[in-house]
Amino acid sequence: MVLPEFTAKERKALSGHFSNVDGDVFAITTPRQVDRGALMSRYSRTDKSMRRVFLDEFLGDSGRGEAFYDRVLAEYGDDSVAELGEAQIAIEGLSNIAVKKVQDRRIGLSYLEKSSRYVAWDRKENGRFRFYRDPGIMASRYADAYEDACNGAFGLYSKLIEPTIRYVRERYPVEMYRFRDSSGREVPVDKLKTDQELKSAGMIYRSSTKAKALDLLRGLLPASTLTNVGITGNGRAFEYLLAVLGSSGLREERELGAKVKAELDTVIGSFVKRAGTRHGFELQSYLEDIRRKAGAAARGMGGTRSCEPVTLVDFEPERPALERVITGLAYSESPGLPYRAIRRQVRAMPAAKKSRIISGLASARTNRRHRPPRAFEATYYTFDFCTNYGMFRDLHRHRALTLERQLLSADHGYDVPAEIDEMGAGSEFRECLDASGLAFARMKKKFPEQAQYVVNFAYRYRYHMKLNAREACHLIELRTVPQGHADYRGVAQSMYGQLCKVHPTLSRIIKFADTKQYGLERFEAEKRTAEKRKI
Repeated sequence: MVLPEFTAKERKALSGHFSNVDGDVFAITTPRQVDRGALMSRYSRTDKSMRRVFLDEFLGDSGRGEAFYDRVLAEYGDDSVAELGEAQIAIEGLSNIAVKKVQDRRIGLSYLEKSSRYVAWDRKENGRFRFYRDPGIMASRYADAYEDACNGAFGLYSKLIEPTIRYVRERYPVEMYRFRDSSGREVPVDKLKTDQELKSAGMIYRSSTKAKALDLLRGLLPASTLTNVGITGNGRAFEYLLAVLGSSGLREERELGAKVKAELDTVIGSFVKRAGTRHGFELQSYLEDIRRKAGAAARGMGGTRSCEPVTLVDFEPERPALERVITGLAYSESPGLPYRAIRRQVRAMPAAKKSRIISGLASARTNRRHRPPRAFEATYYTFDFCTNYGMFRDLHRHRALTLERQLLSADHGYDVPAEIDEMGAGSEFRECLDASGLAFARMKKKFPEQAQYVVNFAYRYRYHMKLNAREACHLIELRTVPQGHADYRGVAQSMYGQLCKVHPTLSRIIKFADTKQYGLERFEAEKRTAEKRKI
């Protein structure tokens, strides 16, 4: 007979801190984040069960968690321990420059940001449009030009919302589309019978046409536009974010870092304590020094400033790439052979056999959520982009890759959707963008970083991505889905075409790239959403 580990009194004490007291799998529910994290770390340094550690070392000692982290983090610098504390932070009213700096952090943080596709950004606050007014600019002789450019952009955006929605609905009338009736059949709108069917069809159509209209207009929004973002992350990642913000050349980002630190101190203060110590300040100085040295390395460079939307600039020939992928694939299932021995045998394979292996892997994928095996991480591609800033904001969400970017500028021209010209608003659209470009040109020498705020989303922006074949498959398939924004769908389709040219065999793994064109990109997605509401 196995005696119970805990007495009745101990079981009662544990009940408010763990999801169960008997099972060998349980959730830690003790309310203090610092205690949950400290328990997890202490767990690795004892042969006691976690619940026994809690009873013996934590119960009744409100300062146990803080003391543990002070010792481990401050004295020993065990960074992995800082990952055990998690927090959720909401930031409201930060610019589209600052939010991208926050979202540059790839590991340990997850983000949800206000959408420019589903939310109109025409709301005023205290009679003023909601954009960031940098104190340095507002105290300078450029203040009026800055205000005029941003107000002009918001004013035109607001003015065009309803006309653009009308234009979209005229160009894509509801009669063009089919809706699901109560029996599950796809029928034209005039064949729908019940009030519920008509109501659902109306919601689908209104939502997809509004999204299309806001897609067309988002290029007017300046980078100063204030947005909201929610962040979920661990202490280690937050600590690094604080160093990045503290080392920024922009006042907004430095002040943001101080505000985030103050809020983190209330929930996971022990996990981010080093951000406010000598170690944190040394890291800030290091990041500033790296930025200065990078600037010195770039100084004096010249050349042409062509602005192709996307160019594949670096890749290895397909033969060695295929060998790497197939070697990686075979390695995990081999009977104990070393990597070099497998690689030699793969190198000697006939080309037809290698081709059949890749085709077989592709055929195994029945939808885009079936990711290629990790063997496809063995070969890399580098793409250089020069797309509008609005599109960059979408592609920036992919974090399983290396992305480097330049300062936002008005030096590469801008994109105007063809629909804007067709609806007769092209002249106003361009005049607005030109005014922003002029304001940028006036400010950029004195305020090279702050001048970014006045640049509209329609202006082209330069950045590059280095990613492996597995992530390229994910990005291309995701960003060519029918409901995607027309801008990034075109760029992802071009990426796919360029990969097919240089790696015609390997690229077969990209099985679900959609190369077709659509009118109302969100229509089918809204139909699926409506179906889910019925479940």
